[in-house]
Amino acid sequence: MCQQLWQENGVTLQPSLAGRSVRVLDATVVREPGPTGSQWRIHYSLRLPSLECDSFELTPTHGQGSAERFGHFVFQPGELVLAGAGYCHPAGIAAVVEQQAYVCVRLNPHALPLYDERGEAFSMAAAVAGLRRAGQAAEWPVEVRSGSQRISGRVCAIRKSEAAINQTRRRLREKLKSGKSMSEQTWQFTQYVMVFTTLPPQAASTRQVLECYRLRWQVELTFKRLKSIAQLGHLPKYHDQSSRAWLYGKLLVALLAQKLARMGNSISPWGYPLPETPHQQPLA
Repeated sequence: MCQQLWQENGVTLQPSLAGRSVRVLDATVVREPGPTGSQWRIHYSLRLPSLECDSFELTPTHGQGSAERFGHFVFQPGELVLAGAGYCHPAGIAAVVEQQAYVCVRLNPHALPLYDERGEAFSMAAAVAGLRRAGQAAEWPVEVRSGSQRISGRVCAIRKSEAAINQTRRRLREKLKSGKSMSEQTWQFTQYVMVFTTLPPQAASTRQVLECYRLRWQVELTFKRLKSIAQLGHLPKYHDQSSRAWLYGKLLVALLAQKLARMGNSISPWGYPLPETPHQQPLA
């Protein structure tokens, strides 16, 4: 009954891509207390619709191999990987494609140059300008280049509601107060959700791609739970080695809790098997 009500409210964690495995990737930062405390980044992968963690890696926030990159994970052929704009760059997308997986990332037009079918630079600003109504969606075939590699894909975009646009622009105005600059094109892109995917059109429609990408928010909610319930964001250690041990311990507890919850969904968790009784006693 609860699952039925959940679906009636318009929310489902089952991607509308029949038979395709889907993963969600993201990273979050945890800090030691104090102005000189070290920072760590947890690179995390979830499976949909079970929300089970299948991979994670702990790195510092600075130095080689610390940024949000697809290189922290291994992919299976045919699976779809959902990720945020931090993963939107040619080399990362090429790494996923080389492992015969598919990718769907929030588009960062400044980090991912796109080319049209003629090999000319693709103007994202001109393309989305035609989306004038809230909920209006469209897609365009594009190409991504990484070295000598040419990767075919498409950009799927949808215009936000006025309320969502205003909310995004309020956040940007807060950043402007800190002295950051913003281009006119960035201001224009606040009106849309744009994603790049290597899924072919016959595998998923524009709407299916956009609806599937919305499920990426589940990893953000997972981080909130880890930091609130498991106290993952509280790091009372001052040395790298002890900080790493503390964080791995917290993640182990969180993963054990996930396993217990998963087992409890199907059986009563009393913890031992029933002995076989060769001679059954009839009931009176």
